Amino acid sequence: MGARRSDTRDRIRAVAMELFAEQGYEKTSLRQIAERLGVTKAALYYHFRTKEDIVASLSDDVRSGIDDLVSWAEGTPAGRARAAEILDRYGELLHSTGRDMVRFMHENQPAFRELGFGVSLRYQFRLLADLMTEPARDPLDVFHARQALLAISWSTAMMGDLPLSDDECHRAAVDIAHELLNRCRLG
Repeated sequence: MGARRSDTRDRIRAVAMELFAEQGYEKTSLRQIAERLGVTKAALYYHFRTKEDIVASLSDDVRSGIDDLVSWAEGTPAGRARAAEILDRYGELLHSTGRDMVRFMHENQPAFRELGFGVSLRYQFRLLADLMTEPARDPLDVFHARQALLAISWSTAMMGDLPLSDDECHRAAVDIAHELLNRCRLG
């Protein structure tokens, strides 16, 4: 039964993100989400009471994934190999779990800011760049590390109009991120 509940929650989240992308967060109602799913509002309320709850669940998934990545990185010796692995793991996280959240952030920036989810994600983003450039954390290296992370983040959100699959965009973004990382003078 737990897997079925999880499948339903995932379907709700996917449909909500589709509607948010089509018409914006503010113009999307829970009723519209329920209708697109073919369920009653009561059934939807069983899983999510508000639109904010849907977005929060996606944000929590991304934050939790980044927390796991930070924990791994803090237990791994600093250097180029760790920085490269951070990029690979960050790319996989956004590709597998965070794609909807990144697209939501891009397409609904005012709502994202108003909901307040960006503060902790920005902190985590900066922490990843710092971990990539330890121990020196040269400002130019941190800049390049942030740019590498951004190459992955924003390609997830901004390349949907190209005739490329999500897998092709993901691979190209990670490749570009590694090219940016090569500009860093890491030990």
